[in-house]
Amino acid sequence: GEVAVSWRPSSEFAGNLYKGEGILPASPRNVWECIKPVAGGLRTKWDQNVKDFEVIEAISDTVSICRTTTPSACMRIISPREFVDVVVMKQYEDGTMQSAATNVEHPLCPPQPNFVRGFNYPCGCFCIPVPG
Repeated sequence: GEVAVSWRPSSEFAGNLYKGEGILPASPRNVWECIKPVAGGLRTKWDQNVKDFEVIEAISDTVSICRTTTPSACMRIISPREFVDVVVMKQYEDGTMQSAATNVEHPLCPPQPNFVRGFNYPCGCFCIPVPG
């Protein structure tokens, strides 16, 4: 399948907003299992930019505080990063699955040595069923 990536300048920060879209020949549930942000999930197995994902605090069954770490890059010129976000996951009646996240500070997750603390603006993923 093809993936289309589009972008536009942000009105909130000095940078761009990016969107990737594609149709995969798989069930929405199987796709969601690969991308959902959960500890022990499949994302760390296929996404080279996600080294680890952990839940710092489960607020409810759909909202949690999570820490994501990324490996160093460019022959270690770019240091490993860590991101702490509040994450919400939801499934809609039409079968759409969504995760949305944004940066947060949390007392149980102070900055860790050997990581640069990153900052995520609001972001997320949708998995939307299509006919056929």
